[in-house]
Amino acid sequence: MLRKKFIAASSVSALALALSGCVGAGNIPSASTPITQSEAQMGAEAHPQLLAEFGGAMTGSQAQYVEQVGKNIAVHSGLGNARESFTVSLLNSPVNNAFAIPGGYIYTTRQLVALMNNEAELAGVLGHEVGHVAARHSQRRQAAAQQNSLLGAAGAILSGILLGNSGVGQQISQGILQGSQLLTLKFSRSQELEADGLGIRYLNQAGYDPRAMASVLQSLALQNALDARVQGRGNASIPEWASTHPDPASRVQSALATAQASGATGGVTNRDTFLTRIDGITYGDDPSQGVVEGRQFIHPELRLAFTAPQGFFMVNGTDAVTINGQSGQAQFTMAPYSGNLDNYVTSVFSRLSQQQQIRPQSIQKTTVNGLPAAYGSARVNSGNGQVDVTVFAYQFANDRAYHFLAITPAGGTSSFNEMFGSMRRIDAQAAANVIPRVIDVVTVGSGDTINSLASRMAYSDNQVERFRVLNGLTSSEGIRAGQKVKLVVRRR
Repeated sequence: MLRKKFIAASSVSALALALSGCVGAGNIPSASTPITQSEAQMGAEAHPQLLAEFGGAMTGSQAQYVEQVGKNIAVHSGLGNARESFTVSLLNSPVNNAFAIPGGYIYTTRQLVALMNNEAELAGVLGHEVGHVAARHSQRRQAAAQQNSLLGAAGAILSGILLGNSGVGQQISQGILQGSQLLTLKFSRSQELEADGLGIRYLNQAGYDPRAMASVLQSLALQNALDARVQGRGNASIPEWASTHPDPASRVQSALATAQASGATGGVTNRDTFLTRIDGITYGDDPSQGVVEGRQFIHPELRLAFTAPQGFFMVNGTDAVTINGQSGQAQFTMAPYSGNLDNYVTSVFSRLSQQQQIRPQSIQKTTVNGLPAAYGSARVNSGNGQVDVTVFAYQFANDRAYHFLAITPAGGTSSFNEMFGSMRRIDAQAAANVIPRVIDVVTVGSGDTINSLASRMAYSDNQVERFRVLNGLTSSEGIRAGQKVKLVVRRR
């Protein structure tokens, strides 16, 4: 998070379209049709932005393994020259996400890979994304979106934002989430089911257990539900894979039925091989991008920390931290800084809307925990009534500043006052204490139990539940001696 990279709103909008899915529009090219030159060019142009937006591409043996499995499954898509045409990337991102764009570019995050429990599940997820490419879902969504306004399509990405569908609302919404990992549009349910079916077909053809698609969807649904409980939310809807690939829980039975209808029996899972290959993969936040620990966000490299309000949860993106709650949303990020906080706050407001100028009523100076700070608010009319937009900025160096951009119902800015006042520097010792979590694959011993293994998980809460979800175990399933299982541990 907060790497020194700034993406223009127009580029973000175009990228959102490239990632999108749709209710079908136009003719679907045959799956055997090779990836066209225009599709390859479209993907090649978006690919570097996506890598930057989702933490960058990982390298090394784990990335090579994911690429190998992805290319092997792509061959079964029927797309001409698939092995050479597809680009498979393992992303250094702490969210459960996988997606595809035209031109044969498919992606999965290390977090989603860590949630999987065998190679068949990895092949299923990558096969699902290959299916989106083969069915040209993104192009169909793009064609439909272009029939509307580009702005309208970009505005549609937002989930639960307080603003309505007015032009200014869409612009502010786009601004508050710019640079976060929420910039994706939903595929339609019919497209998701079609991609599931194609992924299952590819699993069959490759000799994998076709039930793996259902099991990975089940793990994802359980993880979403666990995250909701841990974060104190009332539902399991969060802006991760469940947003770009809606409702994994309801798709589990459909995937199982499709696998059974295929008539395939058995098939390999390559569980132990998979677990051996992902051993040591980073789990959760990468300290180089900052880490979320409960209500705390700590960035050891930038030497800063803040505390989210009670009842809010955070999503840590590559370039921003998004803070979500019932009474508002905020984003913590950075912008170019020339040494004047007043100008900095004004510049953030000026980038929010292309349709009408938004200016703060005034800009106030203050000091927060020794940091020079400035803030301003503006009241804006939106489709759902009036809202307050607040920018609160902090100077950390003569050439470096950060800010919160918050949206609340009119009069509700105080929901974030505690957070605004919590921004602080951290010292070298506090920075050194931020140790990454990694997956540690262990073999169950004769005296091990779920409780004893779960107690080794690097969390202070919900250890048993986390262990079960991580290992794809239902509440009634046990473990046996000699079985490989995953733990999440701290490792320097």
